[in-house]
Amino acid sequence: ALIPLLTWESDLGKDLAAAQMQEDGAAEEYAKVTQENKVTTATKEQDVKYKSEEATGLDKSVGELTADLECAQTELDAVLEYMKGLREKCVEKPETYEERSARRQAEIAGLKEALEILNSQAALLQRGGKGLRGTSRW
Repeated sequence: ALIPLLTWESDLGKDLAAAQMQEDGAAEEYAKVTQENKVTTATKEQDVKYKSEEATGLDKSVGELTADLECAQTELDAVLEYMKGLREKCVEKPETYEERSARRQAEIAGLKEALEILNSQAALLQRGGKGLRGTSRW
């Protein structure tokens, strides 16, 4: 009965050694994976930190650029309004038929009135009116 106990003890020792080696390998693997996870976590936390800082900086830049755009747009609107006023003052617009006709009618009426005045003065002169100092011209 001693030989089976020795065989059993030998098998138990081998199994124990194998289990110990397997446990040590699993512990090493666990330590390795845990260390890799810590490094990965630290790297990703730094990435998040830097990305957050970058996003904050970009938000600030967007705000500044938006303000600059609004200012430039306001200036552009003012310049365009000024140009519109200059065009209205400087660009000659063609005269419409109605405007030309009205202007010519007014000019003709003025000329007719001037002709009537000249005719009435000529009639006074022909009647033999007195000169400037009350004397007769002839």
